[in-house]
Amino acid sequence: MKILRFTFRTLLALAWVCFGLLVLALIFPLVRRARRLSLKRWWSGVLLKLCGIQVRHTGNPIQTGPALWVINHVSWLDIFALNQVRPAVFIAKSEIRRWPLLGLLVAGADTIFIERASRHAVQKVGRAMQDKFEFGQVVGLFPEGTTSPGYDLLPFYANLLEPARRAIVPIQPVALLFFHHDRRSDFAAFVGEENLLQNVWRVLGGTGVRIDIEF
Repeated sequence: MKILRFTFRTLLALAWVCFGLLVLALIFPLVRRARRLSLKRWWSGVLLKLCGIQVRHTGNPIQTGPALWVINHVSWLDIFALNQVRPAVFIAKSEIRRWPLLGLLVAGADTIFIERASRHAVQKVGRAMQDKFEFGQVVGLFPEGTTSPGYDLLPFYANLLEPARRAIVPIQPVALLFFHHDRRSDFAAFVGEENLLQNVWRVLGGTGVRIDIEF
């Protein structure tokens, strides 16, 4: 049963990802920023449904104007769950570019990549954040710098909070809580030595995954 469920969801998700890549290549260059954001929101919501992921949120997300969301990081699902609430520009490690298919999607969706080995990485990312704030966009920051099982927080790398402080942009904390069959769980967490394909196998082959987003 798990193999059949995984196969069915994988085929649907792959088709949807390929459609997303076509949208990025053919439609994004032709439409205004507001329309691109609307497409990101819609596409992310459909992807999560195809993967069998439920999302709900509480609190009051900042929905207009520039903002910095400061978020704990659990899974590759995080950005799609957040985009379903308000399309955001995320700061991500450069290694994500090399992920199969998802890397192309993330890169094409206006992601700010940080080269962690570069001495000037923080300054470069800070300038990119300033540009996004000037366009009234929300930037998503995972200040732990890596994923965790999601039960508590790892130490923060706080230097990327400075561009928002300097621009007098509101900083909103966001908590991602993962559940499996209504119990807090690390079932979908992308941690340790597991690779992306192994994690996708478990998530798409399972049921009952829910993400609660608390603003």
